[in-house]
Amino acid sequence: MSTVKGIDARGMRHCETTALGVLLRHQGVDLSEPMLFGLGRGLSFVYWDSKSMGFPFLGGRVRPFELTRNLAGALGLDLRVQETASPRKGWANVVAAVDAGRPVGLQLDSYHLDYFESKVHFGGHVVALYGYDDQVAYLVDTEQQGGAVSTGLGGLAQARAARGPMTARHRSFTLTAPQDLPAARERIVPAITACAEAFLNPPIANLGHRGIEKSGKLVRTWLQRADDPRRDLTQAALLMEKAGTGGALFRNLYRDFLAECAQVLEPSPRLRTGHRLYIEAAALWTEVAALITRAGESGNEQYLVQAGTALHELSRIEREAMETLSRLEA
Repeated sequence: MSTVKGIDARGMRHCETTALGVLLRHQGVDLSEPMLFGLGRGLSFVYWDSKSMGFPFLGGRVRPFELTRNLAGALGLDLRVQETASPRKGWANVVAAVDAGRPVGLQLDSYHLDYFESKVHFGGHVVALYGYDDQVAYLVDTEQQGGAVSTGLGGLAQARAARGPMTARHRSFTLTAPQDLPAARERIVPAITACAEAFLNPPIANLGHRGIEKSGKLVRTWLQRADDPRRDLTQAALLMEKAGTGGALFRNLYRDFLAECAQVLEPSPRLRTGHRLYIEAAALWTEVAALITRAGESGNEQYLVQAGTALHELSRIEREAMETLSRLEA
């Protein structure tokens, strides 16, 4: 058995920020989850649908692991990433880090983890591993999943070997903070403006504010799109609120990030405006999820019409917020 000492096994709301928090606290760097999410430029939007999918997916964050790369760049962290097609070598990489006294991040498919009650394939899940023995691995996952948890080594191997959307090839990673770590407050404005620019200028119409606007039109057709409306629509709404998003499709996390920024930066009318608009957006996203749930439960298309109207308004609110935040000055 090998276990890293001094682990703060604190589960948070989102999987990737939870894992980052574990790795960074072990380095003596303790940032709030909203700050990790915001500095990592985690907020985004995607309307994702394809012939291979049973039902459309609304995503509110950047692609898996992009947040980690962004955060490492913002804070000057040494991010060491290892990927391999070999399960044996992939596990050896993990063991080497833990035996050296370092927790390690893993990207995997949560479907195969013993403690996950919801058996849905998601290849972009991230956990922190801090120990193992002959039978189980000791992980830190989100608060919703139990925080400090364990899973069988067989299931973990399957989760890491999974192939499909958003999966990685036995990806593991470690973080090392430099001695002269820049203060988070010095990196806030560049992170906010870069996130805003990406949101305002998406390369395709399914992303950013354009994606939200498109969703407002397409969501009205979801009763016809669904094979089982009660199942499909309620599941889509549940993913928006409960699936590691922190609620409101990650807008609660970004709202709280902007609130924390306002406390540590010089007073800024633009920052205050952006925060106020994301308070409004977060509440409206939760309302959209509730309307989609009602549509699925009742089969009444009128709830989807209301959801579409709300999404049209959300596109405007978030575009206005990001236009304001893009003009922040250091």
